[in-house]
Amino acid sequence: MDSLWVQQADCSNFAPLEQDMKTDILIIGGGMAGILCAYLLHQKGIPYVLTEAKTIGSGITKNTTAKITVQHGLIYDDLIRKFGLEKAAQYLQANEAALHKYRQICENTDCDFEEKSSFVYSLGDRLAIEKELLALEKLNAQVEFTTQLPLPFSVVGAVKYPKQAQFHPLKFLSAITKDLNIYEHTTVRELVGTTAITDHGKITAKKIIVATHFPFINKHGSYYLKMYQHRSYVLALDHAQNVDGMYVDEAQDGISFRNYKDMLLIGGGDHRTGKKGGNWVELRKFARQYYPGAAIKYQWATQDCMTLDSVPYIGAYSARTTDLYVATGFNKWGMTSSMVSAMILCDLVQEKQNPYAPVFSPSRTILRPQLAVNAFEAVVNLITPATKRCPHLGCALKWNPYERTWDCPCHGSRFTGDGKLIDNPATGDLKK
Repeated sequence: MDSLWVQQADCSNFAPLEQDMKTDILIIGGGMAGILCAYLLHQKGIPYVLTEAKTIGSGITKNTTAKITVQHGLIYDDLIRKFGLEKAAQYLQANEAALHKYRQICENTDCDFEEKSSFVYSLGDRLAIEKELLALEKLNAQVEFTTQLPLPFSVVGAVKYPKQAQFHPLKFLSAITKDLNIYEHTTVRELVGTTAITDHGKITAKKIIVATHFPFINKHGSYYLKMYQHRSYVLALDHAQNVDGMYVDEAQDGISFRNYKDMLLIGGGDHRTGKKGGNWVELRKFARQYYPGAAIKYQWATQDCMTLDSVPYIGAYSARTTDLYVATGFNKWGMTSSMVSAMILCDLVQEKQNPYAPVFSPSRTILRPQLAVNAFEAVVNLITPATKRCPHLGCALKWNPYERTWDCPCHGSRFTGDGKLIDNPATGDLKK
């Protein structure tokens, strides 16, 4: 069940750490966010080291649908209501800067970069589309309203954002990592101040960036309360239509679309990790109904960290920690959010101001309705009797029959049937 990106690119070629070393910046995590942090620091000549427990791009990055867009669902009306016009504008400007930076890098990079329009559509809630259009007008965004989409069903409306992009994420990583200072198969077991302990050496740094998808340090930042994880599923279809753009339903249980070469990628079947959902069954049913002549060439699943307010946590790990930074909670929009993270954190570790940092601060208020939902899930699963418990914080694990894994409904850790760790925040296998 590897993604099509894995089938068509190999970007792993780095040795493990085998000695003690010192550096200015240590980056923990070799996904898109960590790699981009390393890339920008490398461009500026700042000494850094990046460690990855497995191989670069082998976590969530390899399972993305790789849309590079400032359009993150119907988010801007919501941001204006929650944060005000100024911070909503900061969010938009940060993602526009991220898209621009990708364009610059990809100009001379073989990664199948394509400029495409992005659409958020609705099957039945035209008012939600109209509210988003009004919000984007307040932010001076160049967007359009349309009801005509090349999709196999009618919509009541869609927000069109032109000149967005899509690419091949692992080809991109392969191209930009050739000269970077990376150690694969190097798991950070513990942090003592700004010294990282690994199995074969320690790294003493001045500052540390944690880019491990879900932060693994529990005693700071309360990320176990501020986030949960969400699974979604993808089919790559041969002999389906060319939709010539990127499309996502405003509804949580809707279908997303994009093409890669002659294949159509459809995504959906979403659910909170550890809960029941539509998964590939829903997508296969959709494909049979709307693309009866299509053949499934690849299928895969991905997992996203969801924050309390739909904005990533990028900045100081917590208000009480110094020289420790984090990038997490990308809410299904990991490509632009990874670049935003790199731009912000590259400035912060140099003790420079960044104009976008305030809206993404991990120390902002946690008083959001989702906090009560996360706390309820944690309490219920902590008191649920179970033979399999997550080593992260002890929640009862749920069996996922479609992927044959043990999944944690509290924080999203996942394990193989025989207990091997797949996804964090857990840092070890299940006990026998």
